[in-house]
Amino acid sequence: MALHLLGKDPNSPEGKSPTVYYDDVADRYLVQGLKVLDEERLTQLDMPDHETVVEIPKYMVNFFPEVSGGGGADV
Repeated sequence: MALHLLGKDPNSPEGKSPTVYYDDVADRYLVQGLKVLDEERLTQLDMPDHETVVEIPKYMVNFFPEVSGGGGADV
């Protein structure tokens, strides 16, 4: 598996999160963000026990090539 960094949130205080990656073997995105812990929001999701959900700022969708019209930081 080769992960490619597509972008980090420029407003992150420590520069660590949120982050968007692309896995070129599985052809999938990995999104690192804030774990959603709010029960009211979680009850609105149909999510199996083996999954989790994270949130990222809306402006970070620009890191996805389908939105930005090209590759990310190292794709």
